[in-house]
Amino acid sequence: MLDIRYIREHADRVQESAKNKGYNDVSIARLLDTDEQRRQLQQQVDELRTQRNEIASQMNGGKPAPELVEKGRSLKGKLAELESELHDVDADFQAQMDAVPNITLDDVPLGGEKDSVEVKEWGDKRQSAEDHLAFAAGRDWLDFERGAKVAGTKFYYIKGDLMLLENAIYQYALNLLISKGFTPMTVPHMVSGRVARGSGFAPKSDKESNEYFIDGGDVMLIGTAEAPLTGFHADEIIDEKNLPLLYAGYSPCYRKEAGAAGKFSRGLFRVHQFNKLEMYIFCTPEQSAQMHEKILSIEEEIWQNLGVPYHVVNIAAGDLGAPAAKKYDIEYWSPVDNQYRELTSCSNCTDFQARNLNIRVRRSDGSLQVLHTLNGTAVSLARSLVAIIENYQTDDGKLRVPEVLRPYLGNREEL
Repeated sequence: MLDIRYIREHADRVQESAKNKGYNDVSIARLLDTDEQRRQLQQQVDELRTQRNEIASQMNGGKPAPELVEKGRSLKGKLAELESELHDVDADFQAQMDAVPNITLDDVPLGGEKDSVEVKEWGDKRQSAEDHLAFAAGRDWLDFERGAKVAGTKFYYIKGDLMLLENAIYQYALNLLISKGFTPMTVPHMVSGRVARGSGFAPKSDKESNEYFIDGGDVMLIGTAEAPLTGFHADEIIDEKNLPLLYAGYSPCYRKEAGAAGKFSRGLFRVHQFNKLEMYIFCTPEQSAQMHEKILSIEEEIWQNLGVPYHVVNIAAGDLGAPAAKKYDIEYWSPVDNQYRELTSCSNCTDFQARNLNIRVRRSDGSLQVLHTLNGTAVSLARSLVAIIENYQTDDGKLRVPEVLRPYLGNREEL
């Protein structure tokens, strides 16, 4: 959520940013009208409450005059009416505030997905390979048919050496993050509606929601560890000297993949459940741009060490989610499709998520300020397997093991 004071002072910028992100139903003019109505009603309610308290004090200690009783009764009725009106207006105001996306940073390109800008390219591109699904299924490493029989379409079993390879990728990435100062964590696999909405995920009523909600309760299965990591410090004040805080959260991720029609989704690339290691940072506003580059550099280090060619893309405004002010994607080179495919991302959410969940920093001078949050994928393990299978298969049907993973696989060079 944005600061309403910022919206009042920068209404045109907030409206333009919402439009650039594709939030065409957002009307800042209507929001500000509702805000003014809410403030006026609040002032009237406060005045009536003051009068009510004054009358109550006059009625203590003896029998009140009839006119005072009547005045109190009339005031009580007016106050109840105004409080009811204020409740409705405030609910409308909050709903409109929740719909306003974070503003984009100045260096975010305008346009939609095709307008995202490549900022870096790394590695030598292989030009052909066997599809990962055919390669893995042919070695009895991957079973979608039994996954569908047990849980439904796009569920799967990973078996044998491929399961060991998945674990090796995770162990390698986790050790790297620990060496970079990240605290490793496992996280709850469900979050409350407040934490989900505060993190920027769609509400239960949204038909395009990508999340699984639990019937009978205000709780959601996580689509990423970002949500429970955001909520970790909800309603807390963190001393400036303790920032930045760096966390590495490991979890399964559950996604409906709603709205994914037409997107590349073969095999492991787009599934309903997968494991992921997520980076998350709480920091001061002055640190967030640097922390964003830090997360990106770690993602690049992981894939350079794994030897998978990629490029980095600065995501255009129209392809950003509500919380992100800026996002980088790393896309790996697919020799099967001869194009880049999404692999990881990292986002600077500035103070948007933290304001939703009341997470603040206590400055050295004692003042309080909403802090900034950032997130980034270290490894999304299903897609990591796709990238490695496509780029490390040999002509004789083996899979070479990236050198950095060999210590986690008994120093095996091939699978």
